[in-house]
Amino acid sequence: MDKLSNKYIDEIVLWNRKFNLTGLKTGEEIRLKLYDDSLNIAKAFDLSKKIEVVDIGCGAGFPGIPLKIEYPNIGLTLIDSVAKKIDFVKHVINILGLNDARAIWGRAEDIAKDHREQFDLAVSRAVAELNTLCEYCLPFVKVGGSFIAQKGPDIEEEIMSAEVAMKSLGGNLKEKVKVPSGYLVVIEKIKRTPKQFPRRAGIPAKRPL
Repeated sequence: MDKLSNKYIDEIVLWNRKFNLTGLKTGEEIRLKLYDDSLNIAKAFDLSKKIEVVDIGCGAGFPGIPLKIEYPNIGLTLIDSVAKKIDFVKHVINILGLNDARAIWGRAEDIAKDHREQFDLAVSRAVAELNTLCEYCLPFVKVGGSFIAQKGPDIEEEIMSAEVAMKSLGGNLKEKVKVPSGYLVVIEKIKRTPKQFPRRAGIPAKRPL
């Protein structure tokens, strides 16, 4: 998959000259800090099966696009509220020839209404505090599936603050997986998310559970 990953990273560097996809400027930095780090998700969830994955707040496509490149059997849906980033991700899906992959522009709170509990795995990287992320992501996950948040090294306070949100949304902390950049916080979906969640767009960030 080196050819596809190299093309993807080259496109990020190219598009970065037009608008800000990432603060990292070189291909080497992007590969080490974003691409390779995204693949750590496989340490916490079995990606060898045919599963449906949703990447919430995908930005330039991390971690979703690297996972799709390395595990082409997965179905991938990427969501972001910034139109230019979704334009880029759609471009990448097209030029890399990624089958069973799609990108949706909009707020997670709105999109969840039409994609409720359809995914085996939700992933998110550097989007929000964990209590807010739970409300963005857990409504997308099937019972029996998981939500994995890629976080930095200091997570204990975030996890404690998110306990109410996890429980309210049908989630339960399964494990914390140490990776070079920090931790993967793995939350399993143990029961259905109540219909009142997610709340309307903007509320989860303003008034976290």
